[in-house]
Amino acid sequence: MARRAAISLLQGITIDQLPLDQLLDTNAEFRLLEGRDRSFAHALVASSLRHGGEITTVLGRFLAKPLPRSSGMAVDILTIAAAQLLFMEVSPHAAIDLSVDLAKQDKKAQHFSGLINAVLRKVATDGKTALKNLDGPRLNTPDWLWEQWVTAYGEETAHDIAASHLNEAPLDISVKDKPEYWAQQLKGELLPTGTIRLESGDGNLQELPGFSEGEWWVQDAASALPAKLLGNIAGKSVLDLCAAPGGKTAQFASAGAVVTAVDDSVTRMNRLRENLARLKLPVTTLIADVLSLPTDTLYDNILLDAPCSATGTIRRHPDLVYLKSPLQLAGLVILQQKMLTHAARLVRPGGKLVYCTCSLSPLEGERQVFNFLRSRDDFRLSPIIPDELAQQVQFITPAGLMRCLPSMVIGKGSGLDGFFAARLERR
Repeated sequence: MARRAAISLLQGITIDQLPLDQLLDTNAEFRLLEGRDRSFAHALVASSLRHGGEITTVLGRFLAKPLPRSSGMAVDILTIAAAQLLFMEVSPHAAIDLSVDLAKQDKKAQHFSGLINAVLRKVATDGKTALKNLDGPRLNTPDWLWEQWVTAYGEETAHDIAASHLNEAPLDISVKDKPEYWAQQLKGELLPTGTIRLESGDGNLQELPGFSEGEWWVQDAASALPAKLLGNIAGKSVLDLCAAPGGKTAQFASAGAVVTAVDDSVTRMNRLRENLARLKLPVTTLIADVLSLPTDTLYDNILLDAPCSATGTIRRHPDLVYLKSPLQLAGLVILQQKMLTHAARLVRPGGKLVYCTCSLSPLEGERQVFNFLRSRDDFRLSPIIPDELAQQVQFITPAGLMRCLPSMVIGKGSGLDGFFAARLERR
């Protein structure tokens, strides 16, 4: 049953602290579903996550007091049902009756089935009215993230960022060559930066033109930008660090570089190798910790896509706001500093190092880079110019760094992931 599977997925995120992508592959109840039921369960969870703050607030207005811990999965039943009633246009009859049935099947929640019925009936009749007076973007954003964004970008931009997370991310595609031709074949929009954007991510990607021939790969428009900062790399050596799933690796190989891709995850590296095999691109792959790489081989170009809080991808991964914390961020900042320092040892004199993260936090971006430069006199910042990013000046900071925000518009109106990149040159 789709609703029960959705509750299981939601609990896997909120209780077990597991990423949704992982649960979609491993959750037994979800894996039993097929076709429309599977899509519906996924949509239920995504809507519950995107609108979590709003749902909690609306439910709170119709509950005299919070449900006790002894209520089993009653809270999750209410959450999933409220998502249907408030945001998914599901029939109240179906959403309420099936939710009550689910409660009756749970030993702990069954004692609250009457309350669940009463609360959901109020949500069905008065919930949308209650929503109108709520600031959804603010409510759906944890305080620590909100405060961080307000400090970095101001309250208006912080609100715009949070609002962008209410919308599902589009499907973006990178191609080996002939972007105009493939935009026509795929019936997509060719963005100024060369990415092809499809109207919908529904359907089987493997059935689209060019997939089996290895002509393109899925890659968000923002993720495709840092690789462009290395310029003409044909015939030059490129070391791609933390490379999986391999979008940037494919960009480098397509541009004629001699590429070595490094990642410390066997699973992720296997996925990268599968992608490159389909794309028919020659790349040397290595499973290793970045910090353990020997310094006796130097490279013309290095890209370090460092592990980060990934807060720039919340619209694509709405579970992130339930999985990340300030404590995790602090640990990641330390790791990034160590990786950047070690990566710098692998760049030949005159070579380039691009440091990037899909985080919205300046702690993982601007501050990380400027702290590095203050400690090194053998590296200088190489400012990014508009020509390198298809004249998208909105992505370039006054200091010559790249900073994309999910609220920024590219093409006909859709946004892109939040991303940071800086280009450093060894003297």
